[in-house]
Amino acid sequence: MQHLTDTPAITAIGLFSGGLDSILACRVIARQGIQVRALKFVTPFFDHALLDQEQEYQQEVQKKYGLDVELVDISAGYIELLRNPSHGFGKNFNPCIDCKIMMLSKAKEIMKTYGASFLITGEVLGQRPMSQRRDTLNLIERDADCRDILLRPLSAQLMAPILAEREGLVDRERLYTFSGRSRKPQVALARDLGITDFPAPAGGCVLTDPNLAARIRRFYEGLFLIGKDEITASDIRLLLLGRQFRLPGGHWLVLGRNEEENDRLNQLCEPHDWLLYMPERPGPTALLRRGNALLTNLDEQEEILRSVTGLIIRYGRKIKGKLPPGEVLFQKGKEQTMLQATVLADDVFQDWIV
Repeated sequence: MQHLTDTPAITAIGLFSGGLDSILACRVIARQGIQVRALKFVTPFFDHALLDQEQEYQQEVQKKYGLDVELVDISAGYIELLRNPSHGFGKNFNPCIDCKIMMLSKAKEIMKTYGASFLITGEVLGQRPMSQRRDTLNLIERDADCRDILLRPLSAQLMAPILAEREGLVDRERLYTFSGRSRKPQVALARDLGITDFPAPAGGCVLTDPNLAARIRRFYEGLFLIGKDEITASDIRLLLLGRQFRLPGGHWLVLGRNEEENDRLNQLCEPHDWLLYMPERPGPTALLRRGNALLTNLDEQEEILRSVTGLIIRYGRKIKGKLPPGEVLFQKGKEQTMLQATVLADDVFQDWIV
């Protein structure tokens, strides 16, 4: 006869955005004695920087919310998704429905790793006009092939019970009937669970930001010489950084606006890129993406170098109120050359600003 203590622990996989709803959904299931493994998906469009501090983030989530979280990088698939999302875009360049389908599909794969019985999300029926309508939630379940294994604890009693509820793995009576846009029920539940430190509602995805989304859309539509089939996660991180320029011929230049951005440009520099800066005067670092590969004509190289070095002088620190000529170090692979540069007039490059 099997004793209760010999019964294997039930495990669930929770999609964890870090927002209050996902925190609550995971905690509601965890307090039923179910082991919850939280997955935090990251892409260059949201939360990618967490990969540089994964251990610290995991410790913070465990300390604040008592949850074990794992970062899952889905950058490559997400960049591919943006080329042609099956369900189109939201108000800006945000493929919210396809995004959720992708995450659930990936989470379903990971279920096998942990021997999990079902999935959890923090979705609330009717909270968002596009992605959390009942018909859309059903569509997402269908296309992610998650029917009967996807539990939405905050609205579960407004929906048909899933297999885990019918089999008694989850006590349906301890789930909720939240709906609509009001946050009051969530805040009250957080208080009941002893959660006091949680983020305010905010869109963390840059694809919902009108200005950045427009820039990313133009990138996918051929803003620069780089084709949409060649876009990488590093390209997206570069696109969200500094001052952006489309130089004559479609070449892509980024200037750092401060020391931190200059450091990031150094980190994002790849073997085919050009990197330029003034060693003896404060000013921007410039990164010309794939200069070695795309600039093979010597006359065009010289013209582009004059433009880039002129921009570096233009955005460098003034000396006695002026922008005198200066020396710019040009790094091309392992080669380094010092170039003499003079300021580029504003009317020359205004149309190049992205």
